[in-house]
Amino acid sequence: MEDRIVRWAAELQSMAQTGLYYCGDDFDRERYLRIREIAAEMAAERTGLPVEKVTGLFCGDVGYQTPKVDTRAAIFQDGKILLVQEKNGAWALPGGWCEYNLSPAENAVKEVKEEAGLDAAVRMLIAVQDRQKHNKPDYAYGVVKIFYLCEALGGSFVPNSETVGSGYFGEDGLPPLAAEKCTEEQIGMCFQASRAALWTARFD
Repeated sequence: MEDRIVRWAAELQSMAQTGLYYCGDDFDRERYLRIREIAAEMAAERTGLPVEKVTGLFCGDVGYQTPKVDTRAAIFQDGKILLVQEKNGAWALPGGWCEYNLSPAENAVKEVKEEAGLDAAVRMLIAVQDRQKHNKPDYAYGVVKIFYLCEALGGSFVPNSETVGSGYFGEDGLPPLAAEKCTEEQIGMCFQASRAALWTARFD
């Protein structure tokens, strides 16, 4: 039931946000604002987060609602993949939310530099995925995940505000993953792409 309720809340929020953007009537605006508040209250009830925090994360956009974009970089060395360790101890592919003024590929390069301390270049698109179909827990907003095969050009890990370490891991020796960001299946897909003579990008 939890997934269904969160999804219903997300759908209500999306409808309310669109209505707020396009409506021209003050009474309709009041109704859409209340629908948006109810959606945030539903999400807060199910997640246990304060409603103020949910409202900030969930109801902060304006205009027609679209998914957020998350980019992930797959870098290989001697048959092993680069992962970065977050402050909670879990590991993930370098990546994060796409900045408004960067292309997805440029964002992937930026994230590698920030999280792993490496200069990198994007070599190939691996996949474009709907996060909802691959990662848990569900988010109260849509996310498009873009995976790139990248090449490290130089540099080394530098302590930063997001990650506490980095390392290369074999496919059969992965550390505990931050599965909300990248799963074992998604990392396996990156290994497949790195070994393929001719890779066709996957998409949902």
